[in-house]
Amino acid sequence: MESETESVATEVQSLLSQIEFFLTSLLLPSRLYQVAGVLAVVAAALLLRMIVAPRFHEWIRSLEGRPKWQLRWLLIVYRRTGLILFVLLIWMVIVFMREVLQTFPSRTYILSIVGTITFAWLAIVIASQVIRNAFLRRVVRWGGWAYVTLFYFGFVDATSRVLDNLAIEFGDFRLSALTLLKALVVTGVLFFAARVISKTAANRISANEDISPSMRVLAVKFLQVLLFGSAFFIGLKAVGFDLTGLAVLSGAIGVGLGFGLQKVVSNLVSGIIILLDKSIKPGDVISIGDTFGWINSLGARYVSITTRDGKEYLIPNEDLITGQVVNWSHSNEFVRLDIYFGTAYGDNPHDVRRIAIDAAKGVERVLSFRAPVCHIVGFGDSSVDYILRFWIKDPTGGLTNIRGNVYLALWDAFKENDISIPFPQREVRMLGDEGFEPPEDKQSPKD
Repeated sequence: MESETESVATEVQSLLSQIEFFLTSLLLPSRLYQVAGVLAVVAAALLLRMIVAPRFHEWIRSLEGRPKWQLRWLLIVYRRTGLILFVLLIWMVIVFMREVLQTFPSRTYILSIVGTITFAWLAIVIASQVIRNAFLRRVVRWGGWAYVTLFYFGFVDATSRVLDNLAIEFGDFRLSALTLLKALVVTGVLFFAARVISKTAANRISANEDISPSMRVLAVKFLQVLLFGSAFFIGLKAVGFDLTGLAVLSGAIGVGLGFGLQKVVSNLVSGIIILLDKSIKPGDVISIGDTFGWINSLGARYVSITTRDGKEYLIPNEDLITGQVVNWSHSNEFVRLDIYFGTAYGDNPHDVRRIAIDAAKGVERVLSFRAPVCHIVGFGDSSVDYILRFWIKDPTGGLTNIRGNVYLALWDAFKENDISIPFPQREVRMLGDEGFEPPEDKQSPKD
């Protein structure tokens, strides 16, 4: 342990010595005026930014109808106006000194290093914009700035030795800060590549009409698991991690899943079964319990269902496997609806059936090639009872509203043809006081 501490101290001292030597070299007359030139360029860039940035911002605000991606990049340029002006000015100075004044390269050494580093910073800022996550984008940006700065100043090797000596050892296992940093970088790059590939492939799979919706979802999820899993393990293997130890870890995770995450695993497996058997798919109209709506998406743990009133229910996949589900559009989108009504005994049932069928045919959304039918289903206490059956092919448009429209059509048709809809009536008679004798109170005889 003491030897490792001494080794780290030695490497740190070596790095500090290199930094000190570089800073001391800046005090040489041939480089001191270059430092002054860098400071002058910084001041000029700040002054120009105070003049250019407000006008550039006002110009951006005046733009209308431009695509969002153009406005986004213009805003990025506005935020980095100072850095852009500095890069342009310092390279103009370097070119002027080399081409016009014909100075030696050593006379522009510091200027060239600073110009190259700032240009690399600007390139990293632009390249990092492809990363959507703000935190990850900030980490990549600062990590890239640190690396290019150390690289062009010549401190990469010394810094690498310091990080490699900062290590933790457990038997044969050794984990250094340098190895961990490399693992993060390599894994991050692989994850980014996996994300780009999976997104591109998902868009193409989703646009393929030859594949069923459920198989599209399954293919996309399988591809995502494969790509991100491969990126993780390849990243660890690329930096020298021994993956045999992960077998023990995976066994422990399996035991934990068996005891503590039964519901989670059940939902995951149920989700895979749903995707494989194609019992439901995005866009289907289903009923489960009191919930009626159409499926938005199939997740790994739940299914998103949106109802007619705008509520979104997240139904666990296990409930769809073990419970009774009505899929209104499983094999096709045709749905038959039944409504019941009654008419008076004085109305001709043949006319009632004909009028009811014609009324249903005139309602929008009721299919004509699957003609409505009407049948007598019983003789009630005060009415002849009928059932009217009709078909629709768009259950996503709602069921209650189409039933209501058919009822309204029946009401108008019956009223036009003098067909009455009976309702229970009760007759109440009020008896006067005359001739009214209360009933005799009968009591059981007593012994």
